[in-house]
Amino acid sequence: MDLKEIQSLIKFVSKSGVNEVKLELEDFKITIKTGSGNSETTIVHQAPMAMPQAPIGVVPIATPVAAAASEDKSEADEDSKYITITSPIIGTFYRKSSPDKPNFIEIGDTVHSESIVCIIEAMKLFNEIESEVSGKIVKVLVDDATPVEFGQPLFLVDPS
Repeated sequence: MDLKEIQSLIKFVSKSGVNEVKLELEDFKITIKTGSGNSETTIVHQAPMAMPQAPIGVVPIATPVAAAASEDKSEADEDSKYITITSPIIGTFYRKSSPDKPNFIEIGDTVHSESIVCIIEAMKLFNEIESEVSGKIVKVLVDDATPVEFGQPLFLVDPS
């Protein structure tokens, strides 16, 4: 909608005797209010661009509290002997450099200091993430092509 169309809309609304008209299109909103004394007010709002949203995962069914507490405790004890590789940046986690390439590492692979373990895409830049520890990969904590936060655990490594 251009300026001439907006001006003609204002004139039409003021002549019609309507107090308020709201018009919403894909990329903007217009609100025209006419008050006493035939003064006209025009408010134009640009609609915000829609941001892509991450897919929502499936929530597992709750287990009984006692069983869940014991599982969490044993899992925490088990995981405490491992070193965690965390995300140094916010972005999208990828286990391989392209869809037709193999994963950088698999469970059971041995990594050394400065081995590339994954890629995190941030602002259209693909950042290679290196392992800062040596050991054997025990667990991958993040699914491929999912968003990660700064400091979020990515892998568990057995240093022995």
